[in-house]
Formats: sequence, structure tokens, C-alpha cells
Amino acid sequence: MQTDKYASLKSDAARAFRAAVRRADPALAMRDCLETHPLPQPDHGCKTIVLAFGKAAPAMLGAVLGRISGRRVLICVTHRENSEQVPGAEMFRAGHPVPDSVGASGAQRMQEVLNDAVAGDVVIALISGGGSALLPAPPEGVSLEDKQLLNRLLLQSGLDIEAMNLVRQQVSNLKGGGMTRLAAPAKVTSYILSDVIGDDLRAIASGPTVAPLGTAETARRCLQDKGLFERLPESIQLHLRRSARPHPPVTATHHLIGTNAQSVLAASADLEDRYAVQTDPQPLTGNVNAAANTVFSTLQNAPRTGGPRAFLWGGETTVQVRGTGVGGRNQELALRVAALADAAPVDLPWVFLSAGTDGRDGPTDAAGAIVDQHTLARIRSDGQSPMAYLDRNDSNAALRISGDLLVTGATGTNVADVQILLIGD
Repeated sequence: MQTDKYASLKSDAARAFRAAVRRADPALAMRDCLETHPLPQPDHGCKTIVLAFGKAAPAMLGAVLGRISGRRVLICVTHRENSEQVPGAEMFRAGHPVPDSVGASGAQRMQEVLNDAVAGDVVIALISGGGSALLPAPPEGVSLEDKQLLNRLLLQSGLDIEAMNLVRQQVSNLKGGGMTRLAAPAKVTSYILSDVIGDDLRAIASGPTVAPLGTAETARRCLQDKGLFERLPESIQLHLRRSARPHPPVTATHHLIGTNAQSVLAASADLEDRYAVQTDPQPLTGNVNAAANTVFSTLQNAPRTGGPRAFLWGGETTVQVRGTGVGGRNQELALRVAALADAAPVDLPWVFLSAGTDGRDGPTDAAGAIVDQHTLARIRSDGQSPMAYLDRNDSNAALRISGDLLVTGATGTNVADVQILLIGD
């Protein structure tokens, strides 16, 4: 039956996505890395400072505990949905994607510890996606409320992650190498689980242990080009106008423990015994509309013979929010692909999955969605207009009606997004 084909395709897509998430398991990735890049040790009588922050912070910190001896300071800042405990660590469960007071307290505590570091100490930074929003450390004169407004504007702006982090770095005491500068003269070693396509260390968690992406001037120009600068709080406008913070060379050692590309390959491997698999080397980034067109074009042009096929991407799209609805970039991408296919149906069964490896897409409980040729028809059968939902960026409500949401719960990791298009025969 046709219904059975769709159910089987959706099951396969979900299974492959779980394989992608497993490849990014932070504890396993951390342990593997430590086999070849062991933790540095402090001088006699000195201490090890471990600062873990991001959505994978508890698991990464747990993986190193047994390898630390002597005096230690352990601080862990993660998102409030992550309930994992780490014995002996100071835990801060903060807001994401909008910073909150818990994150600010965690950032303040980290700054205090770093300011007390001495030459024989070692600082271990365990960095994962989400770390930027989870560690608000506003410079003097800028309030937490001002930072919250900045973050909301950036999230709704349509700027890509690199541009957003360029701005965030210039309005922070920790980002853009700030953590390493505060730690001096102590040596800093970072272990990084990348949620950034291309793995630019300056962009992951806004690069707390590496040189910044730019200057206050380049951040200001970026905001002005998007018409955002005048919408910022006056304190941030003033800070970006007068900031001439010198950026001396940042010296730290970095180890990359997991990436989006590795997770996409794991999903591909899961499908290879059942599908002819093609992984696109070009990630799905930038505007969500353009990404939807890329996926739909792949669907339209796929061969009609030769058995089931799978097409995979990694990426992280952006949505310029114009409506008042609720959703996330993955849900909107999936719904837009379904809308394109509804307007120009394809004569083979297919499903399309787009989901965040952290298990959370925007301010919703869904990781993303798995849509098919009949998604829009199911929405219409409920008496609703699918395009009206898209117009107000309300993809979550629309996909809840169609029954296409992918809900995994928080995964404890984050290596950006995975997209899987499966075509049956």
C-alpha cells in the first residue's frame, strides 16, 4: 500500500537521523579525542580549571572527570532542558536561545575564576553549540536586558551564524578570545564539538578561545547594512561606536572532537544498505527559501528508475521572521519543501526530514519535521490554509496539524542540522 511506503520511508529517515545524533555523542567523542590528545597537567601545586559550556557541556565534562587529579575547579553551563548532573561541578542551567540571568551568573563565575588563574594552572575549555547564548558576559555599561534584545534582533534578522557571532563577540567579555585573554598567563586548551558548518573555530560559541571574526567597526557596519543598528539599545550602539578594544594574539591549543560532516556521513552509512545514497558537499545554509528550492529541485530531477534513493545535506539555514507564529528553521524548511511539492507533485513516494541534532528547533519542543507529498492536504483537510501558516512563520502549528513533527527531546549534543530526502520506487 502507498501508506505503508510513506511509513517505511519516514521510519528510515528517522533512524538515519538518530545515527547522525549518535555520531555526535559528546561523551564518546570526548573520550576518543583524549586517547590522542590527553588533558594537559598543571604544575606541581597548581590547579586544573575546567569550563564546560554549551548544550553538550555536562556529557563532555563527565568524560574528563576521571582524568583530572589534584586541585580542580569545575564549572558547567548548559541549557535548562539538560538535567544531566556532574559530580563536583558548579552547575548553571541557563536560557537558550535568549540569554538569561542564570547564564549571566555562570559567565560571571567563569570570569572570577579566570581572573584568579596563575601561570602554573591549566584551563580546559569544553565548548559546544549554544555556548554563545548561554554565556552572556556584557561589557561595562551594557545590561543583560540589552543583550537579550540584541539576541532577539539577531535571531529574527536573517543574518547567518557567522555574522551573528561577529556581532556577539564585540558585545562580550568572554567571546572572541576573551576567555583566553582573561586566563593569561595560564595556558588554555579547548576541546570543541562544532555546531558550525565548515567548523570555523571563531564562530563556534562565538570563539571564546580564538581570535575574533572582526572588529567593533565591522560589526557595526554589518548591523547598519541590515538596518538593525538603530534598533539596538543605546548602550550597545554607544559601545560599538567607541569600542577600540585591542586584540592581542590569542594563544591556545584546540582539538575538534565532532562535526556536522561526520554526523551526515553516519546518517549516510545507516542508509547505504537500502538506498543509493548521495551526500551533497554543499551544505544547506543561508535563506530558508533558497534551501527549500535546492531540495525540491533535487526531488524533481532525481532518476525515476534504479530503486530507492537518498540525498543528504548538513547545514543551518536562516529565517527572516515577519510573522508572529512559532516555529524553527527546520520546520519552516520542511513545510516549504512540502508546499513546493504540493504545487508541482512528483510521481514517486518521498519524504523529507530536516532536524536539529540538539533535538530542539527554535522555541519549540520539536527537533524538526518529516514531511511528504500529502502534508499540505492533511492541513487543508483540517480546514486550514498552509500558506497562511507560512506567511506568519507558524510552521510548528501547521506541522502539528499534519502530524509531521519530529520530537526527540533534548539530545545533549549539537552539530547543527541534518536534512534527509528519501525517494521510494
